[in-house]
Amino acid sequence: MATPVKVYGPPASTAVSRVLACLIEKDVDFQLLPVDMSKGEHKMPDFLKIQPFGQVPAFEDESISLFESRAICRYLCEKYADKGNKGLFSTNPLVKASIDQWIEAEGQTFGPPSGVLVFQLAFAPRMKIPQDQELIKKNEEKLGKVLDVYENRLEGSRFLAGDEFTLADLSHLPNAQYLVSVADKGHLFTSRKNVGRWWDEISNRDSWKKVVEMQKSS
Repeated sequence: MATPVKVYGPPASTAVSRVLACLIEKDVDFQLLPVDMSKGEHKMPDFLKIQPFGQVPAFEDESISLFESRAICRYLCEKYADKGNKGLFSTNPLVKASIDQWIEAEGQTFGPPSGVLVFQLAFAPRMKIPQDQELIKKNEEKLGKVLDVYENRLEGSRFLAGDEFTLADLSHLPNAQYLVSVADKGHLFTSRKNVGRWWDEISNRDSWKKVVEMQKSS
């Protein structure tokens, strides 16, 4: 029997939840190991051996260690190509390139403004950090412009990279979930017909529902 892969970090982390969703989609056995960041466990020498930046997630698959959530997801899709959702990263070079470009769009274009909003609106209050209203306004405007591009793309495509759910869509779930369910910014998605339809479909996948339940119970 194969040894479960190990994921270090809390499900509440957007990066950790991205990896968890991929693992569930791919039907790969995993062990989720806690990291108490309030006690600085993510800065301890043993942890830094597998996550040199002292962040989460950290990931181990036998002798392999990785630390960037999107790279971990790609690795899982490549290594476990015959398990679970086989189309999550495709084997067709052109389709894979399309998936990759939308993953890059998520990381470089969607991620920065949505990440600022998630921190300011969802995490800052919990951490008793003052919110920067000017920063919130600025990044909401930035994200709106990104979602306008998505609206056009999704006019003629069911999902970002084509007609199948892929890593391109999955990668957006963590930040979007916080914006919709915690930060009261769901209108950014629902006010756009195609984006709203897309969000409704991807957020209701069984894999993501399981991750949300993990977040609630952690």
